Amino acid sequence: MARWLPRSADLTRFCQKLNRVKTLEDDMMETSFNRCLSTIDLTLLGIGGMVGSGLYVLTGTVAKEIAGPAVIVSFIIAGFASLLAALCYAEFGARVPKTGSAYMFTYVSVGEIWAFLIGWNVLLEYMIGGAAVARAWSGYLDSIFNHKIKNFTETHVGTWQVPFLAHYPDFLAAAILLIATAFISFGAKVSSWLNHIFSAISMGVIVFILIMGFILAQPKNWSAQEGGFAPKGLSGIMAGTATCFYAFVGFDVIAASSEEARNPQRAVPRAIAFSLGLATGAYILVSVVLTLMVPWHTLDPDSALADAFYRRGYAWAGFLVAAGSICAMNTVLLSNLFSLPRIVYAMAEDGLFFRVFSQVHPRTQVPVIGIVVFGLLMALLALVFDLEALVQFLSIGTLLAYTFVAASIIVLRFQQQKVAVSAPAAGGQPSPEPHEGSSAGELKEYESFSDKLQLVDRDKSKEHREPGQLKAAFEPYLEFLSDFYPGEVITVAVVTLMVSAICLCSVLVFGNTHLHLPTWSYTLLLILFSLGFLLSLLLIWAHEQQHGMQTFQIPLVPLSPALSIVLNIYLMLKLSYMTWLRFAIWLLLGLLVYFGYGIWHSKENLREPRPQHTSARYVVFPSGSLEERVQAIQPSSQPATGLPDTDTDNCKR
Repeated sequence: MARWLPRSADLTRFCQKLNRVKTLEDDMMETSFNRCLSTIDLTLLGIGGMVGSGLYVLTGTVAKEIAGPAVIVSFIIAGFASLLAALCYAEFGARVPKTGSAYMFTYVSVGEIWAFLIGWNVLLEYMIGGAAVARAWSGYLDSIFNHKIKNFTETHVGTWQVPFLAHYPDFLAAAILLIATAFISFGAKVSSWLNHIFSAISMGVIVFILIMGFILAQPKNWSAQEGGFAPKGLSGIMAGTATCFYAFVGFDVIAASSEEARNPQRAVPRAIAFSLGLATGAYILVSVVLTLMVPWHTLDPDSALADAFYRRGYAWAGFLVAAGSICAMNTVLLSNLFSLPRIVYAMAEDGLFFRVFSQVHPRTQVPVIGIVVFGLLMALLALVFDLEALVQFLSIGTLLAYTFVAASIIVLRFQQQKVAVSAPAAGGQPSPEPHEGSSAGELKEYESFSDKLQLVDRDKSKEHREPGQLKAAFEPYLEFLSDFYPGEVITVAVVTLMVSAICLCSVLVFGNTHLHLPTWSYTLLLILFSLGFLLSLLLIWAHEQQHGMQTFQIPLVPLSPALSIVLNIYLMLKLSYMTWLRFAIWLLLGLLVYFGYGIWHSKENLREPRPQHTSARYVVFPSGSLEERVQAIQPSSQPATGLPDTDTDNCKR
């Protein structure tokens, strides 16, 4: 029976397959897309993606059913957590100006299977986002006509009583998605032009809502007679925060559009900062005026703002708000349909998803097949699914993407910058050695059979520490860590940090309610897991990180990404168990796609090893205590993914 068990070498190669990272091109500005978007275009795309159904629907839904007037605090916390994640996206978008967003960021820093799972969940995130907004769009338009569209459908088509499905098929929502799909397929400039028009109308309506809302505000609606400011307490606020994350999904469209930006190094960070700041302010102020205009427990969750104006005797204002909200939701539809095919394109281009979706139309320079196929899928979701079930499912995908992007920032910041190896000259001769005038401490990477070994030629006459190496000030105290390769300790510390964060948040969320822990064990577990989190953070901080980058860098690394990780995990655990169940089913489907297709067709899997021409190589370990000479070895005939059993002939100490 033992012969059927996989060998350790096979398991090692299999794990290396799962965790291989994407090889980036030398010129990351080269693309098959049209680089035509400015900072203003990206900013309006971000605003359009965030200020839509979240403003006109979620404010009323969360206020009435989850948090009450404290929805204001929920939006503040959600905005802060989104800011931490947005800064991570801004750094990645500037450094890696390629489409794919969280999928691409994870692929270049963490590993292939994690990138695929993130991309798989981002696909669902955008499909659900588009479908949910289309249903909200339909509901607002229906409210303008006194729900005649809904009544007609229920009378002539029928209704159904199935969990997680809508009570009736929403043909209007499906139709608007199909129309938006047609416009998106005409190209990035047409999409941007339409977004400008709808964003201008939306911002005008928001200004009107704020002015009229403060005029009609009644402070008694926050009084104890109406339930108070936070009727559901802290638990309601945090549960509302998790749902409010749907409102801030939109800034991801900026990172997904970086391959079509003229100057992504400057435009992406600025657009993310501007759009997130404006959107957060709009959500907070609209939540204030909405809960002050009418009592929170009387809100209509389907069309809260328009209904509030109707009930205060301003029917014309309610009509204007409903019409303006439709324009705002159009921008969200455009944003989702704009981003989704580009993420599918990135996965297909890397070979992890079906290659047909990597085709770009030569005239419009957009992935038309992806736009049409996923536009139809969005329309199907909007036709049959319930809005609340869709929104709950959306939050977990967003939070998971934020968590992995934050972890990827830590890993990338403490990685050594790889220098591309020159291709062999004509005739098969190896490229010349780097000249003596190279800058001190610069890393020159040569060919190697094992990804584990870093083959370098380092000028050791000057003290210079690479990213991922232990800082000189900590060597006397942590000398045993000097024997590890640069980045190895960081990887272990990041994993430990995430495990500690999961355990810590689990105790906070379930310790008193589901687990019923006694006070002493609850406190002890909090202390232990907090210590594990802080020690991991300190261990990461004790190593050198990349400095002097020309692009935007998030401040206070690793603290800022670590805070984002903790907050995202906490909010994920606040979601319902049914959300987790649906998420697990979707994840299993993704694993079937990856192991059935992606792992075999990955470009990294098909990348052939380069021929070995170098006669001698040198290995310098981080401690500087060992130099190992490696003779050239011709690999035996074996699969491209295999590794030779022996790398060295002789060593000298």
